[in-house]
Amino acid sequence: MRFVDEFREPELLRGQLEEIRRIGFRASFMEVCGTHTMAISRAGLRPLLAGRVELVSGPGCPVCVTSEADIGRAIALAGLEGVTLATFGDMMRVPGPQGTLSEAASRGAAVKVVYSPLEALRLAREDPGRRVVFLGVGFETTAPAVAASLLTARRDGVGNFFVLSLHKLVPPALRALLEMEDFAIDGFLLPGHVSAVLGARAYSFLADEYGVPGVVAGFEAADILRALCMLMEMKRGGKASVAVEYTRAVREEGNPRARAVMEEVFEPADAEWRGLGIIPASGLQLREEFRPHDAGAWEVESPAPAGDRGCRCGDVLCGRIRPPDCPLFARACTPESPVGPCMVSTEGTCASYYLYDFREGEGHVG
Repeated sequence: MRFVDEFREPELLRGQLEEIRRIGFRASFMEVCGTHTMAISRAGLRPLLAGRVELVSGPGCPVCVTSEADIGRAIALAGLEGVTLATFGDMMRVPGPQGTLSEAASRGAAVKVVYSPLEALRLAREDPGRRVVFLGVGFETTAPAVAASLLTARRDGVGNFFVLSLHKLVPPALRALLEMEDFAIDGFLLPGHVSAVLGARAYSFLADEYGVPGVVAGFEAADILRALCMLMEMKRGGKASVAVEYTRAVREEGNPRARAVMEEVFEPADAEWRGLGIIPASGLQLREEFRPHDAGAWEVESPAPAGDRGCRCGDVLCGRIRPPDCPLFARACTPESPVGPCMVSTEGTCASYYLYDFREGEGHVG
């Protein structure tokens, strides 16, 4: 299979691992993207890299970084008379101040799992008597599709379609991490999907302002190992820059058309990230002309965040701890009974460690 098989050749992978060992110093890199986190664990790379490269997971899972207050607001919207909340399935089990969307549905709230914003738009067309709210989560990867659905709704006069925009932007989060006093890594493994839209140029500030290298990587094991080699070569040479390993999908300028659609509908706004707090201009809100479709402008009563449950997802997302360092990991918090979003999401760091790196009775590896 083109673009897949050639990145899974055992000889290629062995050679890349040997190259990392040959470079010969220890380094710590953050994989920003949740899909990378899952790919790393699924390929068993953490133990293979032990002693040379420590991989630290970052805030690149859209479900995980959604704040508890925003979950509470979504649940409050779902409870309104005549409203159907349409959401991706991952959001159903994320705990909010008073339970989850799944529990709200069991109490009678109209919650519908969809696979795309266009499916939510279809629900609105089919039932004009109800207000359909799409729960918009995700990064630059998903925001253009949501923007396109709003453009379609406006063009076709679908007035009962709304969006609660909880979208986040990756570059401001990286800047916030680098501004943290206790944050220390040797470079970033940058997200492939987000970068396909955004372009590698959007990360130039990492090297220019902070002297930290970054490499945009694909999602096969060979992509990740090659990107790590590139990062280690930069570190060894003392030259920070931003490079692209994922050249088959990512260009310096990104996807101008997708960015244009996103920018036509959304504008930057302050946003609350789980673990990082409120980051200026790190979210997306609907522009003024799209406010008639903005469910975020509705006045609803949502409970205050429940506060400390012992869950340390926030510290996991900032790279302060690894999932097994959380006292709830694999005890009170499991994929079957998650306490925090990092154990819920299919891209969550805790879920990836639990599924691939953890052996009950043996602790964890990597």
